[in-house]
Amino acid sequence: MAADDGAEDLGTGLSASLETAWGLRERPSKGPKPGLSLDRILDAGIAVAAAEGIGAVSMGRVAKELGVSTMSLYRYVSSRDELYVLMQDAATGSPPAMPADVEGWRARLEWWARAQRETFRRNLWLVRIPVSGPPATPRQLEWMEQGLAALDESGLEEGWKLSVLMLIGGFVRNEVMLMADLDEGMRAGGREPDEAMRQYARTVDALTSKAPERFPSLRRLLGGGVLDVADAEDTEFEFGLGRVLDGVAVLVEGRTGKA
Repeated sequence: MAADDGAEDLGTGLSASLETAWGLRERPSKGPKPGLSLDRILDAGIAVAAAEGIGAVSMGRVAKELGVSTMSLYRYVSSRDELYVLMQDAATGSPPAMPADVEGWRARLEWWARAQRETFRRNLWLVRIPVSGPPATPRQLEWMEQGLAALDESGLEEGWKLSVLMLIGGFVRNEVMLMADLDEGMRAGGREPDEAMRQYARTVDALTSKAPERFPSLRRLLGGGVLDVADAEDTEFEFGLGRVLDGVAVLVEGRTGKA
């Protein structure tokens, strides 16, 4: 999170970035500001991140995109770290309303996880922002509230509900990051997923065929043709989410006697 950079202490115990996100820290209203606003700054930062990645976002770059001086941005955002926090909150947005026909803790958590995944996939740069603390921005807490509410009928104690959300949220974030990395690597090599997998299968075959006794499991995998074709886009996510929720179901059943 961003430091307060000498900003006035409002007595909230929050960083300047979080006070800004919650609307607790007013921005100066005096001085020249030709069309500049916090919303425009965030929109420009998000556009750069979407096009070039979060690493391309800096106060200077955003100022250049807006056609203003870098110093003018500091009237609205105190640092790049604060800019990241506010961009993250704006791009994440509030969670969509859960449909009324989604019933039961498992179905609700599945829906919640898929909704998170779609948010990340629309803004892949979000998973590149280091996690520097627990959720504290308005939208983060809205997502957290929705996840906890999904577990209302699970019978789990409050601390375990939080642990379940951390488990599922971590799985979603990691899966999106892994898939983004793999896709980026394949595209950089100019290959479609199926072609990349076939090449990988040939590589593994060449590396293990000389010593099959050393790699018997890999040889069986190759023989089954598993590596010849890329999985459907959602296959690994749905498999992993299902197994995570299977584990949660064991926990729920152990506490309540019913899954």
